[in-house]
Amino acid sequence: MSARVGDEVSLTHEASSSSTGYRIRRATPADLPALVALERRAFNTDHLSRRQYRHHITNTSAAVLAAVDAGGLLGKAVVFFRKNTVVARLYSIAVAPEARGRGVGEALVGAAERTARAHGCKRLRLEVRQDNAGAIRLYERLGYRRFGAYAGFYEDGADAWRYEKELRS
Repeated sequence: MSARVGDEVSLTHEASSSSTGYRIRRATPADLPALVALERRAFNTDHLSRRQYRHHITNTSAAVLAAVDAGGLLGKAVVFFRKNTVVARLYSIAVAPEARGRGVGEALVGAAERTARAHGCKRLRLEVRQDNAGAIRLYERLGYRRFGAYAGFYEDGADAWRYEKELRS
């Protein structure tokens, strides 16, 4: 699947024998209720607040990406950029339970990578809970390599693996 990230990008992904369409676009303030609701459904701790989302949506040092279809928000990704560095950070990613299996997570990671490249970044880093086997499989399949760990990284004391991917032009 190939796509560009801009204000709005059309994506089509084959799921089973039928085609399910969704698009990934930058989130807007109108997405705030759905973003916060997804945050609460997807994570038990370490929630981004409505205020944080509002700030990230309008801040040039962040990108909030929303995967949407006619039914609403399917998933989101938050990417951070820092001045004077070529490393971006995939800070948060979540897919609604009812949207799993449609390739939304992989599409969001790809969109985050393209967004990071568009900001001049050469690498994308992320942290993932060491007990999140599904996410770890996805990141490794997409070419991310483990390079470190953080003990007690999450609010509930869970440990995190650190991953990085070299972004190719």
